[in-house]
Amino acid sequence: MAKRSRVRILRKQTVYRGYFRLDRYTLRHRLYRGGWSASMRREVFERGNTVGILLYDPPRDALVLVEQFRLPAHLAGFPAWQTEIVAGIIENQRESPRAVAVREAREEAGVVLTAPPFLAQKFMTSPGGSTETFHLFCARVDSRGIGGIHGLPHEHEDIKVAVKSFGAVMKAAFAGRIQNGPTLTALYWLAANRARLRRRWPRA
Repeated sequence: MAKRSRVRILRKQTVYRGYFRLDRYTLRHRLYRGGWSASMRREVFERGNTVGILLYDPPRDALVLVEQFRLPAHLAGFPAWQTEIVAGIIENQRESPRAVAVREAREEAGVVLTAPPFLAQKFMTSPGGSTETFHLFCARVDSRGIGGIHGLPHEHEDIKVAVKSFGAVMKAAFAGRIQNGPTLTALYWLAANRARLRRRWPRA
């Protein structure tokens, strides 16, 4: 059965529109035991699609990470300053996810990529409440000389950039000191693919 024929959207309302959007749906869907569910209402947070880019230096086995203030983390009881991979929202649909990743690497970390990044993974960040789709890219970088404070002032960005060894970053992740979901996904992906990347990107 086609996916669309298993879901019936009876009504859609936009209940809030600001920097983000909240839509309310009335719907029914097919049941595993057969037949249709009762009519239900669900709110969906329309945040837009996002990209992240894992900046990896294979010869030095190091990562370029950023640290910046996150109000939701603070409100949820986590550290307000979060350690993350470079990431950003796809605000212009005419700009490809790869182009956004390249631009964010430059704006957030001062990294100018010399080769296009490749798409490592594509996933939903919170499928129970948002349509947000995260495009995770990976790129080889030379981490020497990278660091400092970056970001766009008119977007209120105050971003600290740091280069850390793979071992130190994974130790922090396993100790619970990295709480950002897309960043954890990127790190676990790297742990599974690190040997292959180091063979693909040998020491120059």
